[in-house]
Amino acid sequence: MKRTGYCGLYREKDVGKTETVMGWVQTKRDMGGVVFIDLRDREGILQVVFDIANLTEEDFATAETLKNESVVAVSGLIRLRDEETLNPKLATGLVELKATQVQLLSEAHPLPFAIEDQTPVREELRLKYRFLDIRRPQMLRNLRFRHQVQKAVQDYLDGDGFLAVETPLLTKSTPEGARDYLVPSRVHESCFYALPQSPQIFKQLLMVGGVDKYYQVARCFRDEDLRADRQPEFTQVDMEMSFVEQEDILQHLERLFKHLFEQTLGICFDEPFLRITWQHAMDVYGTDKPDIRFGLPIVDVSDIASSCGFSVFRNVMEAGGAVRAINVKGGADFTRTVIEELTQKAVSYGAKGMAWIAVKPDGELYSILTKYLTAEEMDAILKAVDAKPGDFVLFCADQLDTVRRTLGALRIDIAELLGLRRKDDFKFLFVTDFPQFEYSHEAGRYVATHHPFTMPYPEDVQYLTDDPARVRAQAYDVVLNGVELGSGSMRIYQKEVQQKMFEALGFTAEQIEDSFGFMVNAFQYGTPPHGGFAFGLDRLVMLMLGEDSLRQVIAFPKAKDASCLMTNAPDEVDLAQLKVLGITTGEW
Repeated sequence: MKRTGYCGLYREKDVGKTETVMGWVQTKRDMGGVVFIDLRDREGILQVVFDIANLTEEDFATAETLKNESVVAVSGLIRLRDEETLNPKLATGLVELKATQVQLLSEAHPLPFAIEDQTPVREELRLKYRFLDIRRPQMLRNLRFRHQVQKAVQDYLDGDGFLAVETPLLTKSTPEGARDYLVPSRVHESCFYALPQSPQIFKQLLMVGGVDKYYQVARCFRDEDLRADRQPEFTQVDMEMSFVEQEDILQHLERLFKHLFEQTLGICFDEPFLRITWQHAMDVYGTDKPDIRFGLPIVDVSDIASSCGFSVFRNVMEAGGAVRAINVKGGADFTRTVIEELTQKAVSYGAKGMAWIAVKPDGELYSILTKYLTAEEMDAILKAVDAKPGDFVLFCADQLDTVRRTLGALRIDIAELLGLRRKDDFKFLFVTDFPQFEYSHEAGRYVATHHPFTMPYPEDVQYLTDDPARVRAQAYDVVLNGVELGSGSMRIYQKEVQQKMFEALGFTAEQIEDSFGFMVNAFQYGTPPHGGFAFGLDRLVMLMLGEDSLRQVIAFPKAKDASCLMTNAPDEVDLAQLKVLGITTGEW
């Protein structure tokens, strides 16, 4: 028996054809003398009818004993279903296969869970039996859609003159990033490769090599704590371009993402993507990856608070802090329970509490602040936040980092509470002009916000060594619905600028040579101006499908502790293997 078609693709036009299908038994209904099964493959379900009058005794006995998820091959005639058995919920609901021959290819053991979308299953169980979970229609749809997105990306970049080039997976560990996954070398004693966190160095060297436009659907690895939108190994679409400016790359990215959404979801974006600076994002949204599907901007009321009658506000300002607020339009009817929940969340984000004002529909103010603020001070604050009758204003007073973190998170909580974050409402955003450096208290020095090869704005180069906090990077992020899809930047290609950058990061000549010597050397042989970008394919597909976790769009993902519940990786290895590598675990 040889398969002639997929179960889910048969339609009325196929009536009268003799076909052979193969797949998994979804359900079986024994009507006594007639057995119905729903046979499933990756394309869908086809009803198969086994009639004792049309089969050998052996074949009918096989049909009667079929178990769910057993694999079978069935030959027969495609015919129209009887009117009473039509199923409009199925794409194949008008037709069925009248079986003339059946072969059991593989019998299934009892299942740990049902292979259907409607039955809730613990994620740990799904991951342990991922090979079964993949059979579920939703997972198959997700993987198919992921393929479509990846193909659309590759087709677009191929058509735009990019060359697909593979870069090494066994490479050198370098500083200034997340923790590397290390791979010991057998032939170089006590030496290790690192799995790449990104192809950053190699794609820049490809620009030195004259490739001009490069891309790669790259596997990357980072040894860091997991979240719903993070995995230890992930896939990113990596790009680099020569002889371009930042504006060229931003326009390229906008065209690419618009193309992807039109090709895969049929969604067209007519307006240009919004662009804001990092400073604006932090001041107005409290985060560098703001969700712009809704308003709720953060408003600075520090000037008013610095001299007001409320000592909490005043003391914070005297300590160098900030007072900022969010006006929730129509939120004056928040219950005490809701207000208390918001207050507790504010505390969990690091704030000491949450002050608030409810402006009742009749204009009456309901707040403890009425005891401490004069009418003029209250009017000034309400005017600053554009509060009208029916609104609810909440405040955070603390050091600036805490205020940003607290109000940025509360803004999301309130939007969730009010149902303002529709998953099918896609809002793209470019965030630009990131700080070149951020201070690391752990390292006791400034570290690169992105990486040591990010180009500062020309007018800020003079501050690299004396005032690094003032330097802005030609770096940019693409944000979709409050999720950072990816980052990019223009790269340093001038030797003197790169030297100043290394000095600002506190690298010694020996450290530079040890970590980046090969790259610094390559840049001495003619380096074009270049820049690039990379975005997470897993993360993009997750958002496009409205899923809450990356694990829903990856065939074989890791669990929250970076383990594989299906294969039990990571696992111990034979001590003989470790001895060959010169590694001891304390066991010998």
